[in-house]
Amino acid sequence: MDQKKADPAAMLEQNRAILEQVVHSEDAQRLMELLNRNSGGKLKSAAASAALGDTKDLLAMVRQVMQNPEGSKLVERLSQTAPRQD
Repeated sequence: MDQKKADPAAMLEQNRAILEQVVHSEDAQRLMELLNRNSGGKLKSAAASAALGDTKDLLAMVRQVMQNPEGSKLVERLSQTAPRQD
């Protein structure tokens, strides 16, 4: 198995500059605003749970945001910008 595929942390490290650009982009900031607004103040808690492996609340929030046209377009643009694990 390819080492890059086997180790997501190594993949992130290799793409750190691109990731930082994506995270600080206007699209990412707007997506965070939408997630915060729709989460009723529970985004930080959902993100903390996701970091520990429980992603259901965060995924539900993302799905909800993606149901509106702006959120869907933001996620699409961000996914085109983000590094890929090929």
